Amino acid sequence: MNDPNGMVYYKGTYHLFYQYYPDGNTWGPMHWGHATSTNLMNWVHQPVALYPDSLGMIFSGSAVVDMNNTSGFGKNGQVPLVAIFTQHDEAAMKKGSKSFQNQSIAYSLDEGKTWIKYKNNPVQRSPGLVDFRDPKVSWNTAANKWIMTLAVADRIHFYSSPDLKIWTKESEFGEKAGAHGGVWECPDLFPMKHDGKEIWVLLVSLNPGGPNKGSATQYFLGDFDGKVFHPYSTETKWIDYGPDNYAGVTWSNTRDKTFFMGWMSNWSYAQVVPTTTWRSAMTLPRELRLEKAGNELRIASWPVKSLLPMLSGTVISKGMGKSPYDVFRMSNKSGIPCQINLSATKHAFSLRFSNEAGEELLIGYDDTLNQYYIDRSKSGNTAFHADFPLRTVAPRISLTDTIKLSVVVDQSSVEVFADKGLTAMTALYFPSGSFTKAELISAMPFKFDAVELTNLGMQKTNVTKTSQ
Repeated sequence: MNDPNGMVYYKGTYHLFYQYYPDGNTWGPMHWGHATSTNLMNWVHQPVALYPDSLGMIFSGSAVVDMNNTSGFGKNGQVPLVAIFTQHDEAAMKKGSKSFQNQSIAYSLDEGKTWIKYKNNPVQRSPGLVDFRDPKVSWNTAANKWIMTLAVADRIHFYSSPDLKIWTKESEFGEKAGAHGGVWECPDLFPMKHDGKEIWVLLVSLNPGGPNKGSATQYFLGDFDGKVFHPYSTETKWIDYGPDNYAGVTWSNTRDKTFFMGWMSNWSYAQVVPTTTWRSAMTLPRELRLEKAGNELRIASWPVKSLLPMLSGTVISKGMGKSPYDVFRMSNKSGIPCQINLSATKHAFSLRFSNEAGEELLIGYDDTLNQYYIDRSKSGNTAFHADFPLRTVAPRISLTDTIKLSVVVDQSSVEVFADKGLTAMTALYFPSGSFTKAELISAMPFKFDAVELTNLGMQKTNVTKTSQ
C-alpha cells in the first residue's frame, strides 16, 4: 500500500481508501484498497473498491459527500458519495503520449460499500501534461461550487465545477513557492480557524526534496477566494520533518475537526524495506490545529483522542533525580508499543530504546543546534538502503523554555510530537527483536518535571524505575 486516498466521513464511519496492489508486496497496477473505522484507530478491511480498467490504473484521489446531489447520481433520496481519482494509462505512456493521466469519477449509493464508475469517464483530460494527477475535491460554500486541487508537475492547478463532471481551470500556484526538489503530488486544500479567522491550508507532497532526503509534505497558509490561493508566505514549512510521512491528506465532511493521515514510508527505500507478506502502513491519525510560535502561525499535529482509551499501565515520575541515567525497564515482551510523555526544562537529552541484541533507537533534543532528532543508525537492519541509517533532524519551533515531548513507539515505527505537536517526526526502524528497555539520558543532572510511560493495548506492562 502507499498513498491514502478518498478519505471521507459519512454516517458515523470513516472511510480510508489507499493505493494498493493486491497481487504483490511491491508497487504494481494500482487499485483502491478500502478500510473503515468508527474511531480512526480500529480498522476493518473491506473489499477492493476500485479496479484498473481500459482507461488505466487507479491512482490517487479523494471522495466527497454530494449532499445536494449536484452530480445527479443520487436516486430515491439516497445521498451519493463521489470519488474523484487519476487514471494512469501505462500503455499510452509507453507509446509516447503526454496525456496518459486523466481524472475519472465513481459513485456509491450504499454509503461507500460498492462503487459504480461514471460511464463518461474521464471527466477531465490532461492537456498534454505528463504529471497531471491526485485530485483533492471539496465543496466551497462561498463560491457555491466544487473546487479541485490538482498536482501538475511542480505546481498546483485549481479547477471548479458545478456538478463534479465539468471542470474549468481557475488558477495556478507554486511555481516560485516552497520546495522544488522533486515533483509535486497529493495536494489538499481546506480551511481552518484561528482566533475566529478563517485560514486556508494548502498541503503539497514532494518527492524527492524533503528535509531529510526523499519524500515529505510541505504546507502553505493563506487565503482562497474560490479561484486563487494567496499565500501569507512562500517559505517552505513541513508538516512532519521525519523521513517516513508522505502523501498525507485530510478527511472530508468532518465539520470543524481536521483529521490527517499519511503514508508511513519514503519512496527512497519503500520498495526494499525488510518486511515480508506486507509492505507499508499508515501513520497514526492526527488532528491538526493552527498555533502561533512567536509571530508566526504554524500547523501543529497531535494523535487523535481515540488513542487514549488504548492506553493502560501508566507510571509517572516527578522531579527526577541527579543520576546521569534514569532507566525504565519494560519487564515483559509487551513493553512495545508504548507512549512516553515527558516535560523538561530546555536542555540536551536523549531517549534510548534498546533490546538484548544491542540494537537501539535514539530520540532526543540537541540544545546547541536547537533541534530534535531521531537516530536509527544502530536500530537493527539498516543496510538495505544507504539513506536509511542517516540521523534525521527537525527544528524546535516552539519558543518556550519548557520542552514537552510525546513519543509513540511501535514494533517498527516511532512518531514524535514535540511541544504539543508544533514539531512532528515519523520514522521506521527494523530491529531483530522487540525493544524491552527505555532509558532517559542527560549529560547534566536531570531537569525533568515529569515522565510518563504508558503501554498501548489491553495488556498492562509491569514497569519499574531504577537509577544506574
